Amino acid sequence: MSASRTFRVLPGFHLTLGYTLAYLSLIVLLPLAAVFLKSASLSAAEFWHVISAPRVVATYRLSFGVSLAAAAINAVFGLMLAWSLVRYSFPGKRFVDALIDLPFALPTAVAGIALTALYAKNGWIGQYLEPQGIQVAFKPLGVLVALVFIGLPFVVRTVQPVLEDLDTELEEAAASLGAQRWQIFRHVILPVLLPALLTGFALAFARAVGEYGSVIFIAGNIPMVSEITPLMIITKLEQYDYAGATAIAVVMLVLSFLLLLLINGLQAWTAKRTGRDR
Repeated sequence: MSASRTFRVLPGFHLTLGYTLAYLSLIVLLPLAAVFLKSASLSAAEFWHVISAPRVVATYRLSFGVSLAAAAINAVFGLMLAWSLVRYSFPGKRFVDALIDLPFALPTAVAGIALTALYAKNGWIGQYLEPQGIQVAFKPLGVLVALVFIGLPFVVRTVQPVLEDLDTELEEAAASLGAQRWQIFRHVILPVLLPALLTGFALAFARAVGEYGSVIFIAGNIPMVSEITPLMIITKLEQYDYAGATAIAVVMLVLSFLLLLLINGLQAWTAKRTGRDR
């Protein structure tokens, strides 16, 4: 009898790979290639003049600096929130759990208007912060608030399933051997959560660095103060400076790719070091 062939739901490897590469090229690679090709219409001197203008450089610092800060804040508080949802029962738990996904569904413009209404000088929260010398709206701090708001669900939803699968018997065994709470978290829990936490950090950063709708309202878009890079690209497009817009987009794309590559490399190293790589 001839050996039976293994049944597969999907087509063969080569056909599946071909469809995958074609789809990836159409959706991702071709648009990115178009950005690079359009910016290539500039000479090297013109390209450098566009991307190194003081106003543009200020937007790089704000966009990437605040995005990293927002992702770091979300990594800490997102972990705490996921921990509370998994390990504790409290009134309104399901409501809080559903509320976390609100930034996913809420239009970014609505989020920006709502945050501005809250943190403006006469807003519900801003009216109490302004007398203390804390100005949120129309400052970099307002950009940070908006990016924390839209990035929190990425960390929570990435860490939460790992926490749910985490065996509490390991923690109980460590406690029975005399380990303190911080030691249990540091040596038992954190190594398991770290790859997922880094993934959530990377997703929150990727969303924050390209965010536009929720930021422009609360940022105030003051040049050299609260102007983000996506807004600078839109400004160039409105001026019909397509080559200049794509030049800035190329810099943003390359910097984002390098940072995400670094984060993914750190994630892979962490997973390998803890013996949890697949």
